[in-house]
Amino acid sequence: MAHPQHIRAEILEISPAGAYGRMVLRAPGIAARVRPGHFAALAVGGPDSAMLLRRAFFIHGSDPAEETVTLVLAESGRGTRELLRGRAGDSVDLVAPLGTAFPQPAGAMTALFVGGGYGSAPLLPLAGQTVEQGGSVGFILGAAGADRLYGVDAARRLTPDVLVTTDDGSAGIKGQVTLPLAEAIKAIGAEVVYACGPMAMLAAVTGIAAAEGARVFCAVEEAMACGVGVCMSCVLPVVGEDGVSRFVRSCVEGPCFDGTRVRWSDVGTIPADLHGAAAMGVR
Repeated sequence: MAHPQHIRAEILEISPAGAYGRMVLRAPGIAARVRPGHFAALAVGGPDSAMLLRRAFFIHGSDPAEETVTLVLAESGRGTRELLRGRAGDSVDLVAPLGTAFPQPAGAMTALFVGGGYGSAPLLPLAGQTVEQGGSVGFILGAAGADRLYGVDAARRLTPDVLVTTDDGSAGIKGQVTLPLAEAIKAIGAEVVYACGPMAMLAAVTGIAAAEGARVFCAVEEAMACGVGVCMSCVLPVVGEDGVSRFVRSCVEGPCFDGTRVRWSDVGTIPADLHGAAAMGVR
């Protein structure tokens, strides 16, 4: 359990990072609780704002000694635009850390990290931990174009095994992250694949990784209205350990899931065999 806290966090820095913005916050009492895969929820516009919903972002890094957390933001609307216009010394309303983190490596292992766009943000700290524990890592980082990539240089500081893909061919291999995935798993002998990015990407990565005999864990980029499990807007159909499919909340039971348990093809629907589906009027 993440044990989130609700504070006013001071903005220490907002800087451009390719097509994204990097925000560093002073967050006393929060940084030490963060694990890779946790996320933060920021309020937008103050108490009188018409923008009632918080914006959720994966935590890119934390420094307990400095009591800081780092977020990566993509400008996608009025809320994120306002957040990125903040200045050093301003404060933001922060709830963090939230969600269920990636399973932590129990020892040395070989892992492949697959990120789409700024989906690499929660993967990089976990890769760093894997290396610190004597393991080895590889990366496949992809985006629509070169300007939408994130974390390539940071990944290369951890390992020479970094592949870059872009849909338009402006950097690295032309194509999606799934194009070199099977060969990359074989090349480094990956025991586990960690992925973060769009749903379609995660579904495809899960299928390929499972076919290659690797475990696969996915951090989903599902829209979250409350971030604390109340509104039920971020539910996904997931097969439980008992074999029963249920809706689970991405913000609480996730955002990190065993990819083979998520019913990717049924996301956005109410499958007839889902536990409780009859009560929802599904026949």
